[in-house]
Amino acid sequence: MFFNSFSFAIFLPIVFLLYWFVFNKTKSTQNAVLIIASYYFYSCWDWRFLFLLVFSTFLDYYTGIMIEKAKTELGRKFWFWLSISVNLGFLGIFKYYNFFADSFSQLLNGFGLQTSPLLLNVILPVGISFYTFHGLSYVIDIYLKRIKAEFNFVDYSLFVSYFPLLVAGPIERATHLLPQVKVKRSFDFQKAKEGIFQFVWGLVKKVVIADTCATYANAIFDNYESMNSLSLMLGAVYFAFQIYGDFSGYSDMALGMSKLFGIDLLRNFNYPYFSRDIAEFWRRWHISLSSWFRDYLYIPLGGSSGGTAMKVRNTFIIFLVSGFWHGANWTFIAWGFINALYFLPLLLLKKNRSNMETVVLYWDFASVRVFLNILSTFALTCLAWIFFRAKTIEEAFNYIKRMFSDGRFVSQYMENERYNYELLVMVAVFVVVEWNSRTHIEPISGKYSWLKLGLCLAAIVALGTYSDYKEFIYFQF
Repeated sequence: MFFNSFSFAIFLPIVFLLYWFVFNKTKSTQNAVLIIASYYFYSCWDWRFLFLLVFSTFLDYYTGIMIEKAKTELGRKFWFWLSISVNLGFLGIFKYYNFFADSFSQLLNGFGLQTSPLLLNVILPVGISFYTFHGLSYVIDIYLKRIKAEFNFVDYSLFVSYFPLLVAGPIERATHLLPQVKVKRSFDFQKAKEGIFQFVWGLVKKVVIADTCATYANAIFDNYESMNSLSLMLGAVYFAFQIYGDFSGYSDMALGMSKLFGIDLLRNFNYPYFSRDIAEFWRRWHISLSSWFRDYLYIPLGGSSGGTAMKVRNTFIIFLVSGFWHGANWTFIAWGFINALYFLPLLLLKKNRSNMETVVLYWDFASVRVFLNILSTFALTCLAWIFFRAKTIEEAFNYIKRMFSDGRFVSQYMENERYNYELLVMVAVFVVVEWNSRTHIEPISGKYSWLKLGLCLAAIVALGTYSDYKEFIYFQF
């Protein structure tokens, strides 16, 4: 059940009405409605996935309590490592086992030892990387005595399986979400209105930008061997806007619909394509994942407190693990490695925290220097996205090689399809709208909000009618 599907358009109002007008007497009844809705929502993907979700939820709930109750440090460590090993074990079996088995087999074949890997015929449970990280952060925080264990199973279950964030984040923290689900929520019209605006803007990103760009990006990447330089450059740009519109659109919809239930979720995107360097980009892209790796991996490894060698080591570990988190393919690892290389000069020159404020905060236009910094950062990001999108590393290198070796800078698509011009105009308008809204969460609120809402809905209906690309990219992670 996608957020942009007809079935979800029926599901969400029903849950909203039950939540606020039927079972609104206590916090417990409100949470029960959301738990049932979340489990139904998740079972719509594959009812078998639900068993793993419930087991993972109970595991971390129980081990969290046992860590807190343990009388000795040995007991605390036992329950802590039980949770960590089982969670990572499930993630490894379902997401990474076949990758390691196949890679090891290819390595042996390279030494002349012919082997056939034993692969598992398993389906990757939707959202497993996200809800596993929810549970891991909870258990780690209890072990480090940052928080107390949650003894109410319903409240904890809602923290893990809350349907707006269940399949693609944001990756929540117990310190942020649990206090909200432990109290009764009262309806707030202003918050609900903000939620509607943010949800609709997210839907615009998905249907109008991501799905439209996907049509051209897929055609170019799938036929890159017959494309010339400009077409391949356009393909990389289209994919950059596809994945941004897709993932940030999902995040906006998740945050928006959660506001309808009186619950605030962590912001996941903050206009990353207006970043002036790669360090700023990673402070603005998939914020909940970047901060998770910072708090639970980078800082425990020593962070930036050690010498240069330690800082470089920790940086590469974080980016490589982040790439591997996205998928069991060498292309994702290469994508992480490339971003680490981008980040390295800033780290060594101690400029990785140079651009902390909003870009051109009090001006409508950027200076030439700032504009060039934004453009160069976006170009580097697009280059890295090629590895993210390609099926193999060889394909990514061939794509880039052809992009810089075929000297024709008139795109086949520009010559043959007038819709390509319309797409470029649409993307340009989208960039201008985002630029003018860069100090806000979404651009609909403010003056003429209902008029802007109507225009957005009209664009969704007009382009959604012709779009057949529905799936969110990050659902596969």
